[in-house]
Amino acid sequence: MPHDHHDHLSPSGHPYRQDNDAPLTYFQRMEIAVRELLIEKGHLTPAEIATQIDAMDARSPANGAAVVACAWTDPDFKARLMDNAGDATREMGFDIGPLHLVAVENTADTHNMIVCTLCSCYPRNLLGLPPDWYKTRAYRSRAVREPRAVLREFGVELSETTRIRVHDSTADMRYIVLPARPPGTDGMTEAALAKLVTRDSMIGTGLPLAPENT
Repeated sequence: MPHDHHDHLSPSGHPYRQDNDAPLTYFQRMEIAVRELLIEKGHLTPAEIATQIDAMDARSPANGAAVVACAWTDPDFKARLMDNAGDATREMGFDIGPLHLVAVENTADTHNMIVCTLCSCYPRNLLGLPPDWYKTRAYRSRAVREPRAVLREFGVELSETTRIRVHDSTADMRYIVLPARPPGTDGMTEAALAKLVTRDSMIGTGLPLAPENT
């Protein structure tokens, strides 16, 4: 039964949460029906579905960080990434599916920022699940109207002369930011550089870590 004291803490010290016993939505029912039909017709097996779910759950920003580090150290790969990010990431063994992936580069005078103004389109196949704030109405609207203020709230202070380009993801096109390589990283290995790349730096709401912070 649902608790009638949601504002109080449970004996374990955690707030009570509303029971997840609401009726299934239309799309949840459709997903179950299609999945069961595909299994019934022999197109998929439960094991194949479970394996794909595990593969999706295993995707994380570390995949994107490896791509960025490779671009920092290999000019030829960087050129291929900027020309066709989808093919370049597949070259590294990352399957991003049929979506069109575009890489945008931060430079000394331009900073790129990614948003999906309609919902939460995000390069999940490369970066894993999007952060909760990326899906909020506040971020989706303010990133377009006042990007400099939003970046400041994330701790990114930019010069007034820096141009901010906001890219709106769609169902067919996703973006990844290639952040500027931090100073003082000459001689670092590709693996060490990847540890400097944060998830937010690949969305444009953050910067890579300084070498001394790793």
